[in-house]
Amino acid sequence: MTDDSLTYRIAFSSLRSLTPPLAATILERVGSEENFFAFTESQLSAVMGFSNRLFSSSVRGEALDKARSEVEFICSNSISAIYFQSDQYPKRLLECDDAPLMLYGLGDCDLNHSRFISIVGTRHATAYGVDFVERFVSDIASFFPEKPVIVSGLAYGIDIAAHKAALRYGLPTVAVLAHGLNTLYPSQHRSVAVEMVRNQGMLLTDYRSSTPVHKGNFLARNRIVAGLSDALVVVESASKGGALVTARLASGYNRDVFALPGRISDRYSAGCNSLIANHMAALVTSASDFCSQMRWPVAGTDDAVPSLFPELTPEEEAVIAVLTSRGEATLPELSSRIDMPVARLMSMLIDMEFRALIISIPGGRYRLR
Repeated sequence: MTDDSLTYRIAFSSLRSLTPPLAATILERVGSEENFFAFTESQLSAVMGFSNRLFSSSVRGEALDKARSEVEFICSNSISAIYFQSDQYPKRLLECDDAPLMLYGLGDCDLNHSRFISIVGTRHATAYGVDFVERFVSDIASFFPEKPVIVSGLAYGIDIAAHKAALRYGLPTVAVLAHGLNTLYPSQHRSVAVEMVRNQGMLLTDYRSSTPVHKGNFLARNRIVAGLSDALVVVESASKGGALVTARLASGYNRDVFALPGRISDRYSAGCNSLIANHMAALVTSASDFCSQMRWPVAGTDDAVPSLFPELTPEEEAVIAVLTSRGEATLPELSSRIDMPVARLMSMLIDMEFRALIISIPGGRYRLR
């Protein structure tokens, strides 16, 4: 691609409010990014059938000027500009209506790798959360010959724990940044970022180098963390926080969302417990749980999915049998069919839900997860 073509693409992708579907429609009508900037404002309005401030000469001229500077930065720093119409653009992300038109990457990670897992959580990680991340990533690394890519945000706490664990166990890892690639925040994680780039990972952002670090950008970048992956794992979160925003985004993108449960007295388990209680996330306590629910075959199992119902008691097997045949059932229905007192059955159902074997749904009903 020539520098001129890249300039037009960067300028076009920087225009506010353009989504991939709208951008594709505009390009289909005007023919190319270059034509979009060459046409007069009246010509664009006539071709599109409506007027818009994006068509003004001043807006387009300013976008081109900034794009020329960005091309110089990109070319001098070995940065990849990944356009939404290129084969390198992550197809998972393109499924999201609010995906950016352009991504900027430093590193050599395949953004269309067969498996992506996002791991997010509080910046105030506890030993419980960090230990889970370590075990989870270690097991994931041993399960698959083709190593999954671990995605997070390079922030303090759970994010950096996920990146470090991925590096330790030989998994490529992608950090989605909330600023341009001319800087790194937090700077204390620079050495980890360097190792990521050296080991088939990537620093990825939709912000140009001229974009300053801004608080609002961190929430905005979470849509990329959510949309880039097959599944999102929330490890620890308070009752409010960026990790919960990311979980809601992932759920809206039809991604599988998982959460690590914790004690009700623990501040940084409140968010995860809420996600599980509100059925926005599946309970996860291990990589085996995760793979079972994702239906991902594990190495050494002859491509069979790990057992969904290990070590069941006869009573639990009876519950599974009823739910398998009926699809859903209430507590009284289960009690009558397996001849068990309601109080004892309720205790068993809570335990089965905690082990991610079943879930409760509105109306006091239960079904298999």
